[in-house]
Amino acid sequence: MSHREVIQALSGLMLGMFVSILASTVVANALPRIIADLHGSQSVYTWIVTAELLAMTATVPLWGKMADLYSKKLLIQLSLGLFVLGSLVAGLTPNVEILLVSRVIQGVGAGGMTALALIVMAAMIPPRELGRYSGMFGAVFGVATIAGPLIGGVLVDTSWLGWRWCFLIGVPFSVIAIALLQKTLHLPAGRKQEVSIDWLGALLITGGVSTLLIWSTLAGDKFDWGSWQTAAMVAGGVLILALAVLVESKAKEPIIPLGIFRHRTVSLAIVASVLVGVAMFGGTVFLSQYFQTSLGKTPTQAGLMGLPMVFGLLISSTVAGALITKYGKWKIFLVSGSIVMTIGMLLLSTIDASTGVPVISVFMAVLGVGVGLLMQNLVLAAQNDVPAAELGATTSALTFFRSMGGSIGVSALGAVLTHRVTQLSEERFGPAAGGGEVPDLQALPPEVLAVIKDIYGTATADLFLIGAPIAFLAVIAVVFIKEKPLSTMSGDERLAAEKTLSH
Repeated sequence: MSHREVIQALSGLMLGMFVSILASTVVANALPRIIADLHGSQSVYTWIVTAELLAMTATVPLWGKMADLYSKKLLIQLSLGLFVLGSLVAGLTPNVEILLVSRVIQGVGAGGMTALALIVMAAMIPPRELGRYSGMFGAVFGVATIAGPLIGGVLVDTSWLGWRWCFLIGVPFSVIAIALLQKTLHLPAGRKQEVSIDWLGALLITGGVSTLLIWSTLAGDKFDWGSWQTAAMVAGGVLILALAVLVESKAKEPIIPLGIFRHRTVSLAIVASVLVGVAMFGGTVFLSQYFQTSLGKTPTQAGLMGLPMVFGLLISSTVAGALITKYGKWKIFLVSGSIVMTIGMLLLSTIDASTGVPVISVFMAVLGVGVGLLMQNLVLAAQNDVPAAELGATTSALTFFRSMGGSIGVSALGAVLTHRVTQLSEERFGPAAGGGEVPDLQALPPEVLAVIKDIYGTATADLFLIGAPIAFLAVIAVVFIKEKPLSTMSGDERLAAEKTLSH
C-alpha cells in the first residue's frame, strides 16, 4: 500500500479506536449525575467503569486469535457494530441494570477495536516504518483516555444535552468509521483452511480474569482484604487461570499461544504494559474525582484540568515515533519513558487540597510524557520480535494485559481510596463518619467542607504514593529488553517470506 492508501485506511481505524477508548473514560465526570438520576448505589459507581473495562479486557485475546484466522476487515466492522448497539442501549437505558448490560456489550466491541486496530496496522506497515504511524495511534489512545472526562463533563453541564449523550455521542462516529473502513481498507484474505477456536481456553481466561477483577473491586468495601472471601476468590481465580494455561498448552489454535512467552522481549513488554495500565487508568480516573471533591471544580473544569496530561502524552508519543522511524533505535524511549512516568507518580503523591492548579498541571504533564514514550513503543518492540504468523496473538496479548492492568488499577486503587477516606473521616469526625459515601459538597457547612476537601486530597496523594513503586517496576522490566533492529517488511510481506523459507 502507498503512503496515501495507508493514511486513508488509518483514518477509519483511528476514528474507531478513538470512540471505543472514549467509551471507557467519558463517564468519569458524569458518574455522580448518572448514579443520582438512576438511583444507583456506591458499588454501582465503580461497576459502570469496571464492567466495560472487564468485557474489553476479557475479549481482547479472542478477537486477536480470530484476526489470525478470519477476515480482519470484517471483524473490525463487527466490533464497531457491537459498540454501536451497546452505546444505543446505554444512552436510552431506564435503569442501572440495563446500563451495566449495555456497558458489557460496549466493552466487547471496544475490545475488538483496540486489538484489531493494532493488528491491521502491523499487517499493512513494516516495523521500521511503524514508529511514524504508531506515534499517531499512541496520541489517539492518550487523547481519548484523558479527553473523555472533559467531553463527559461538558455534556453533563450542558442543560439541553445531559449524561445520556456520553453514550450516544460515539454512535455517528462509529457508523462513519465502518463506512470509511469499507471504502479504504484493502487487506489480503485470511487463511483458507480449516480453523478451530479454543472456546474452552477463552472461557477459562475470561472466567479467571473476571474472578480476580471482581475480587479487587469488592475487597476492602464489601469484605476485608484478609477475609475468607478474599482467600476463596483469589484461589478460585488463580486455579481457573492455571487450568487455562494447561488448556492453552494442548490446544490446536490457542487463544494466547504460550510460545510467544519464549521471546524475552514479549514477556518483558507484557509486564511493563500491565504496569503502564495501572499507572494510566488508575491515575486518570481518580484525578477527576480529586478535582471535583478536593478542589471544588465543576465537571467541565475537571475535564479541562486533564489537558496537560493529554498534551504531554500527545507530544512525547508523536516525537518518539518520528525519531524511531528516522534512526531505528527504540529502547532509549522505553527506558526514559518508564523513568519519567515514575517521577510523575512521585510528584503527584505530594498533592493536597491546597495545591495550585499550575503545579498539578506540570506534574500531570510529566506523567503524560512518560506514558506517551512507553505505551505504543512496547507494542512496536514486541511486534518486531515475533514471527509474522504470531503478530495478531502477540499484539492482542499486550493489549489484553495493559487493559487488565487498567482494570486492576481502577478496582484496587478505588478500594484503597474508599478505605483511606473512611479511615481519615473516622479520625477527624469520629467512628460514625466512616460510611465511605461520596458527600454532597453543596450541602456541607464551610468548616466541614474544608476537612472533607483535605481528606480527599490526602487520600488521592496516597494512591500515587502506592502507584510510584508499581511504575518503577516498569523501569526494571524495560532495562532488560534487548534492542533488535526493526524489520523493513510489513506483516504480510514477512508472512510470505517465512512461508517461502519453510518450503
